[in-house]
Amino acid sequence: MLSRKEVPIVAQSPETDWVSRFADEVIAEADRRAPGKPIVCASGLSPSGPIHLGNLREVMTPHLVADEIRRRGRECVHLISWDDYDRFRKVPNGVDPSWAEHIGKPLTSVPAPPGSRYASWAEHFKAPMIAALAELGIEFHGISQTEQYTAGAYREQILFAMRERAAIDAILDRYRTKDKPAGGKKQQQKPLDEAEVEAAAGSGAADEDDGTGGAGYYPYKPYCSVCDKDLTTVTSYDDETTELSYTCACGHAETVKLSEHNRGKLVWKVDWPMRWAYEGVIFEPSGVDHSSPGSSFVVGGQIVREIFGGEQPIGPMYAFVGISGMAKMSSSAGGVPTPADALEIMEAPLVRWLYARRRPNQSFKIAFDQEIQRTYDEWDALERKIADGTVQAADAAAYGRAIRTADGELPTTPHPLPYRTLASVVDITTGHDEQTLRILRDLDPSNPVTSLDETRPRLDRAQAWITTHVPADQRTRVRAEPDRGALSSLSAADRAALDLLIDGLDDHWSLDGLTTLVYAVPKLQAGLAADAKPTPELKVAQRSFFALLYQLLVGRDTGPRLPTLLLAVGADRVRLLLGAS
Repeated sequence: MLSRKEVPIVAQSPETDWVSRFADEVIAEADRRAPGKPIVCASGLSPSGPIHLGNLREVMTPHLVADEIRRRGRECVHLISWDDYDRFRKVPNGVDPSWAEHIGKPLTSVPAPPGSRYASWAEHFKAPMIAALAELGIEFHGISQTEQYTAGAYREQILFAMRERAAIDAILDRYRTKDKPAGGKKQQQKPLDEAEVEAAAGSGAADEDDGTGGAGYYPYKPYCSVCDKDLTTVTSYDDETTELSYTCACGHAETVKLSEHNRGKLVWKVDWPMRWAYEGVIFEPSGVDHSSPGSSFVVGGQIVREIFGGEQPIGPMYAFVGISGMAKMSSSAGGVPTPADALEIMEAPLVRWLYARRRPNQSFKIAFDQEIQRTYDEWDALERKIADGTVQAADAAAYGRAIRTADGELPTTPHPLPYRTLASVVDITTGHDEQTLRILRDLDPSNPVTSLDETRPRLDRAQAWITTHVPADQRTRVRAEPDRGALSSLSAADRAALDLLIDGLDDHWSLDGLTTLVYAVPKLQAGLAADAKPTPELKVAQRSFFALLYQLLVGRDTGPRLPTLLLAVGADRVRLLLGAS
């Protein structure tokens, strides 16, 4: 029998383990491109709003590959580019609408939401993600694009892109879908005024600005030195002097020397491939929205080769991550679950496993509703297969990647009890520690819980789920007094069934024992043995008996699993509520 620390991550065939397959490809490509140098995997995150669980796939995919490469003894760095120099596009739901006055500014120049302790909008949304990544065991090197651009790190690349603007424009023109007027000259996009830019920002169209303007094509977008917004239009540029003139929707106009100017950035479809070449990125995934013809990733592959003399990364497309009961996630819409939200109700290894077990191009959902209990059941079943040696190789690999990284093992619960059991217990006890410990101690007398610390952090995650994701009208409230009216109107058969249960409590006072007892009562009443196989008629009788117990104990036809409920209520109180004589 293997312990969790002994579970190997064996090399898998491409069909069974996507992480190993990509690691093989990345190592081979790195050895071809830059032998002897550290291998670079990359992610990009925009702190334009809450960085949600869909965005986490942008990080988790290269993390798992980079971690596998490090396990093999190769030097590998995982870069996370914080796209905090992007424009502020839209005010998310729940934020003061007056923040619309900042649309067009860099995210690092926008004030943080009201009540935040952070200096800017970008820092406010980066901070919880950084904390979540640490809890998830994700090692990375963060790069602020604000710092890079304002420090002049990309100056040579910017000047080069401006010199090569005609060639860049020709590449982009291959993918433009606008009809061209007679004569073959492409239609120029008129400069947007502030209202139009804000409308485009709200629709997401501003993200697709490729640098085309009324005065020609320029791949550089300055932020206005007066209003600090990118509502600017480049009107001229001199390659020799690097003098760039622009006008802004706010009415300001000026000429700057691009060889000295640090308040602007390359447009996205040029910026991304520039960074691939600058950082030497070998592996970077992208979402399905970046993988269509004419999208940033596709166009970027042409630009990085033909303009910057680099190569496009190995870039798998990753599918969307959904939430049970929710539509597709959007950071700008607000109100979407983040990794920090998930870590409040799930242990870090479980969150890692959800991403590790699915190939990047497979979509999946993360449960914040009742399905979370089924997710935990699957995880616990996998651990049992690991322990008894019946696990499939690919599942063992995903499990190993979930519980530890190349740097070591993630914290786990020493005495893990079923999540659904813990949730039921804290629901019934409303988190009262002494009552909770009493119930957990009685679950399995052969392996009793002696301290709640043994069941943490899983116990805390289950309690957080009950208190934050289960509606008040679905919470369990045990009756304070017996329902005298219901007890007095019981049929003789129902009274006899309750007496059978009451008489068996002491001899069956454990989770398994009570499970056997509650299912056995209808069998015994039917003249069958306690271990008889259920018939359709017997199943009907069991459901009727269970509904009776729920009504007498909690005033509803359903509730937590009856064995857990009985343990939580306690034998004496069960006897009272069931009208023991």
